Amino acid sequence: MPKTAAPLYEQIRQLIVAALAAGEWRPGDALPSEAALAQRFGASPGTVRRALDELAAEHLVERRQGSGTFVSTHSAPRQQFRFLRLVADDDAGGFTRELLGCRRLRAIAAVARALDIRTSEPVIEVRRMLHRRGRPVVLEEMWLPERHFEGLSADVITAHAGTLYALFEARFGVHMVRAEEKLRAVAATAEAAALLQVAPGEPLLSVERLAFTYGDRPVELRRGLYYTSSDHYRNELN
Repeated sequence: MPKTAAPLYEQIRQLIVAALAAGEWRPGDALPSEAALAQRFGASPGTVRRALDELAAEHLVERRQGSGTFVSTHSAPRQQFRFLRLVADDDAGGFTRELLGCRRLRAIAAVARALDIRTSEPVIEVRRMLHRRGRPVVLEEMWLPERHFEGLSADVITAHAGTLYALFEARFGVHMVRAEEKLRAVAATAEAAALLQVAPGEPLLSVERLAFTYGDRPVELRRGLYYTSSDHYRNELN
């Protein structure tokens, strides 16, 4: 049976995503008007509008009333912690960051499999702590394919005032567009307990995140241990 062609709005959505992946419009850039995009793709403004609505629902673009459509960026205040779902039970505010290390190493099999790279391919490992209320609440380690983040170092990270994802956009042209997470309850190891200032065996929330850029390419594997005595993991389902 012949394969049915995708609806025109979906074809346009895919073409816009391809243009984003090619760097035609960078995070924070304004997209052309709906009329200009309709002319470019030979479609009606209504069809283009539906394609843009789909992209907005995926958080790839942001619609701003009276201003137009913009490529989503992790530098925007509302986007800065879109993938970090640990919310304070009180009004404690945001996090302060402490870099524990940044080094180049060879990917072990589990990391290579998750990132869809060869075993022993160079990756950059980043370890850091997030603090809230003056105490550590998140211990994170992440692995990034060096081919996409060449030059990333401890100095580069500490010199950047914003989030890591904003840094990845601005310096390396890598925009995280979606993520998959696995959550489980674990007991704190002696090392994790010392860093998080809890007792060994203390219950922690383990969050493993695989983040993807355009084209559904995995570009970051992140593992975090969350201490949730005064915070909770919040997700919205619809």
